[in-house]
Amino acid sequence: MKKIAIINGPNLNLVGRREPELYGHHSLDDYLRQLAGDYAHVQLTLYQSNHEGDIIDELQRVGFDVDGIVLNAGGYTHTSIAIADAVAAITAPVVEVHITDITRREPWRRHSMLTAVCAATIMGQGLDGYRQAVEFIVNSL
Repeated sequence: MKKIAIINGPNLNLVGRREPELYGHHSLDDYLRQLAGDYAHVQLTLYQSNHEGDIIDELQRVGFDVDGIVLNAGGYTHTSIAIADAVAAITAPVVEVHITDITRREPWRRHSMLTAVCAATIMGQGLDGYRQAVEFIVNSL
């Protein structure tokens, strides 16, 4: 059984309530619970934190034991060299996910510190990007 960790960064706990015109009306927690049910043949673990160091700790905790990681670092995508360094330091391949297309957002959101150290990037697919990332890990890695 493949093991995949889904790690979410700041403010993603508010998806469904936060800026629904960008992120939709469905709760990310509800979507990810449904995703875990749809992928019963995969051991999915879910983690979310609003704190950069906690995200790094989780990457280091699971990053040598899982088959892949789905990472949406939220706003840290654009600022955190430390999270990028953590991704580069672990052995598990990481798929970067963004609910929106960051290349079509504000200028400061258009650059990701993570893309260069991730196995793939999925953006602009709404919550379905998480399923696409899980599929990528299951079928490609």
